[in-house]
Amino acid sequence: MPRHSAAVYRRRRLVTLVALIVFVAFIVTAVWLLVARPWASATDATPSPTPSASSTPVAPTASTTPDPTAAESPAPAPEPSSEETPGIVACEAQDVEVTAVTDADTYQAGVLPQLSISLTNRGASDCAIDVGSTTQVLTVSSGSDVWWRSTDCQENPSSMIATLAAGATVTSKVPVTWDRTRSSVETCAQENRARAPGGGASYHVAVEIGGFKGAATKQILLY
Repeated sequence: MPRHSAAVYRRRRLVTLVALIVFVAFIVTAVWLLVARPWASATDATPSPTPSASSTPVAPTASTTPDPTAAESPAPAPEPSSEETPGIVACEAQDVEVTAVTDADTYQAGVLPQLSISLTNRGASDCAIDVGSTTQVLTVSSGSDVWWRSTDCQENPSSMIATLAAGATVTSKVPVTWDRTRSSVETCAQENRARAPGGGASYHVAVEIGGFKGAATKQILLY
C-alpha cells in the first residue's frame, strides 16, 4: 500500500475540521430556533381589537333639564323702601339735628371749600326723611350778605327717601364744592363771576335738608 504524503494528511484534517465546524454550527442554530422561536410574535400573538367609535365610553354630560326646585323658588324681593316699610314714620323737627360740615376751618388762596351735611336722629324710633339733592340747600354768607347758594345753579335735582335709624348720625358722601365766587341764577354760565375776598375774611355756612334747617352755622376763613 502506497504511503501518502504529509500534504494529503493535512488536507484531510482540514476537511474534517471544516465539516465538524459546520455540523456544530447547524446544531447550535437548530437549538436556538427551537428555544427562542423568533417567529412567535408574528404567529402566536393575538391582535388586540381596535376600539370602535360605538364601543368608546362617553363621559356623561350635565342635564339641560331645568331644576324644578329652582323654578318653584321665589326670587328675592327687593329691599323695601321707607315708604313701604310698616311702622316707619316721617322724621319730625324735634328729633332731627342738622349740622354743617366742612373739610377745613381755614382755606389758603386757591383752595376750594368742600361742604357737607350731617344728620342725627335724636328720637327713640327710626324715621324716614328725603335726603335727595332736591331738599339740600347750602348757603355761604358774610354777615347778612349771601355770597353763594347751592340751589342757584343746581342741575338735575332728585329725591331719595332714606330711613334714619334712632340714635344714628350720617353725613353726605359727596361734598359740594364752593368755587369761592358769588352765585346767582343769572350768572351760572359766566366765568368772570365776582370772587369772594380772602385775606382772612370770615364766612358762615348754613345747611338745610329734608325741610329741616341746621340750628347753627359753620364758620370758615378764606385767605
